[in-house]
Amino acid sequence: MKIESSSLETIAVRTSQYPTDGKPEFLLCGRSNVGKSSFINTVLGRKNFAHISGKPGKTQTLNFYLVNEDFYLVDVPGYGYAEVSKEKQRKFGLMIEEYIKTRENLKCVFLLVDFRHKAQENDILMYNYLKYYEIPTTIVATKYDKVKANLKEKTEKSLRESLNILPQDDFVLFSSVTKKGREEIYNILSSHLNIEDN
Repeated sequence: MKIESSSLETIAVRTSQYPTDGKPEFLLCGRSNVGKSSFINTVLGRKNFAHISGKPGKTQTLNFYLVNEDFYLVDVPGYGYAEVSKEKQRKFGLMIEEYIKTRENLKCVFLLVDFRHKAQENDILMYNYLKYYEIPTTIVATKYDKVKANLKEKTEKSLRESLNILPQDDFVLFSSVTKKGREEIYNILSSHLNIEDN
């Protein structure tokens, strides 16, 4: 896959504001500060396109990035950031839940987790939630470059076991610094888009 074009097409907080063109969509979710903006910028091959904030909890809407005029990457608010009020976290949760349960053109969810740590409780809850609704999921382990080479194997085993990843779900080791995993993401996107074409 080659990224020819990308644009932030739609910003939504409710169903009525979602795009209506029926193009395939890929949801990006994960804890605040897991590196979603860096992931978007790396996959799209653009610097500072998705705003990288030093302060977690910045994304408060569903952001639909139109890629190659062909499909959307959908960025949603990160979860688990303590300084976001409980009421706001609840609203974010309902907004994400509504999207996941009702969006027929959702092809796959990229669940971003921090490679450096075991999966957190929120990550496990999100993964189990996606599995309950039988949604194809790719686990993207970000910040792979931050772990020393001699600890990578042990760290990966710990992360996989803590999430209890199902065999049918992809697991991608990813680094926005070295671009590791980007081609795998392109291949996963392509496979889902080919299904759409057939």
